[in-house]
Amino acid sequence: MKDMIRVSNLSKQFKVIQRSPGKNNVIHDLINPHFHIIHAVDAISFSLQPGELIGYLGPNGAGKSTTIKILTGLLVPSSGEVLVNGFIPWRDRKKYVAGIGAVFGQRVTLWWDLPVIDSFEVLQAMYRIPLQTYTENLNHFRKILELDSFINTPVRSLSLGQRMRAELCGALLHQPLIVFLDEPTIGLDVVAKERIREFIRHINQKWGTTIILTTHDLTDVEKLCERVIILDQGKLLFDGGLTNLTKKYEGNHQLRVSFSENGIYPSFPGIDPPVREGQHLVYSFNPNEIEVTDLLNQLQQNRTILDLEIHRPKLEDTIRKIYEEKLLLP
Repeated sequence: MKDMIRVSNLSKQFKVIQRSPGKNNVIHDLINPHFHIIHAVDAISFSLQPGELIGYLGPNGAGKSTTIKILTGLLVPSSGEVLVNGFIPWRDRKKYVAGIGAVFGQRVTLWWDLPVIDSFEVLQAMYRIPLQTYTENLNHFRKILELDSFINTPVRSLSLGQRMRAELCGALLHQPLIVFLDEPTIGLDVVAKERIREFIRHINQKWGTTIILTTHDLTDVEKLCERVIILDQGKLLFDGGLTNLTKKYEGNHQLRVSFSENGIYPSFPGIDPPVREGQHLVYSFNPNEIEVTDLLNQLQQNRTILDLEIHRPKLEDTIRKIYEEKLLLP
């Protein structure tokens, strides 16, 4: 199958003037400036198949937004090759952008003083969307994004959650093959986040839209993505299944259990003695070393279990552990 996105040895450097301390050095720096090279993206390579929905992750300054700007044609790379749907984004920009959509959580792309519906009509004209396609897509999005309550309201008067729903609709009216979502749920409440996640999942499944999602809200990734790419300091550190990543790097799981009778309960090889929390005993164990079924079989021998819960670490904790302990660095 032909790649929808192919990135090969992509690099982007920025040259920044390095200022000398002290006001007496201002003129010297103007006459004889010294530059510092920042490697925002450093020789990364990856590819996406049509219809993939991936999480593109990394701490602040990792190079995520720089990559997205290159993929959308806003930046020209320093070196490397990029081919998206057969186009080189920054060279074939006019034809290329007709087939992509982009939502940047901290940027407004709709017209600030126009009612939402007027912005949509401008987009119809810009993208030359056939009237029937435009009407069908708009009616569909109005329903699943619940736009009707504010579709005649100026964009400047919308709440953040309303604006993000309108931005998503505007970015997808022309039914793009590829969508770039940069922090689409930033600052939203729980209800708004879930509605947007459902919408992203819906267009991916209904249209087979290829989606790159960058976000710091790892619940977005957990609910939407099977594959993740992780960057740090401009370098690609991981590209693979989310399940494989968590299985390898997440911490211990916890088994919380309460019994019908009090007493002394045994420890098991490879597991620290349990900690009592109220009516529960909490066992911490490594799922790669100990089978949960074996642990349960031993716990229920000659005992009656009243309540049982198994907790795995949150994805946020696992990813933070990877960043802080630099587990993916060579």
